[in-house]
Amino acid sequence: MTPVVGRFAPSPSGDLHFGSLVSAVGSYLEAKTAGGSWLIRIEDIDPPREVSGSARRIIADLETLGMKADGPILYQSTRLAAYQRALDMLLGKGLAYSCACTRKDLPASGIYPGTCRNGIEKGKQARSVRFLAADLPETFTDRLKGVVKGEVDDFIIRRADGLFAYQLAVVVDDHLQGITQVVRGGDILDSTVRQIALQKALEFTTPQYMHLPVVLGADGKKLSKRDSAHPVMGQDPAHAVSHALRFLGQNPPDNLALDMLWAWAIKHWNPELIPR
Repeated sequence: MTPVVGRFAPSPSGDLHFGSLVSAVGSYLEAKTAGGSWLIRIEDIDPPREVSGSARRIIADLETLGMKADGPILYQSTRLAAYQRALDMLLGKGLAYSCACTRKDLPASGIYPGTCRNGIEKGKQARSVRFLAADLPETFTDRLKGVVKGEVDDFIIRRADGLFAYQLAVVVDDHLQGITQVVRGGDILDSTVRQIALQKALEFTTPQYMHLPVVLGADGKKLSKRDSAHPVMGQDPAHAVSHALRFLGQNPPDNLALDMLWAWAIKHWNPELIPR
């Protein structure tokens, strides 16, 4: 059997908040209860969004909370050559193309209509690179949500500013690290069909996906590091982990020390209890 490898892949755009902690706990327990390993990847390929020192603090907070990576921490900023190789491969196979369109050229739906599929209009210059999607929806089975079906448009894989897009980088690195399961927030669900389309084009194996409930703030919006969501390290580590477990439908005993709490969680982890 293929060894189970899970991962937590935060972007260094702020400190670890409760929504991120929920994803970290869920991914950690899914891997550990299967006897697998758990890795950390810092997705630092978008410098304009990064906060100085954020990556270091996130890693330190995870260790304080009892979650330590089972291998070297991967920084996406060191992986640009690999993303370029994947991009060149897609271009060489005719599965990607240059695009001159700007955001204002998109229709109200935001779905790219394939304007530059057959070449760039005379007088315009290439700005980004887009993946050439098949005209069929992608379908996958989510560990919690069951069968998920979604349309894939010609999405950007290298941005107009020259930076590689998240969709390409995450697919290349999940392959590199041998990731077999991806556990993350449900706000990423719409990206999954795009990533599966890229995996197929690059002839990579598709991991098992589990999309967890999204943590919302008092205003009903998703917690975000960029919105200065309260970091989790202002509270006792065992309390923070226990709170995350309860959000995920688990029912740990009260007042356990951190090491005992993790031992309980690994023994009793039950994804069937996670709220849908």
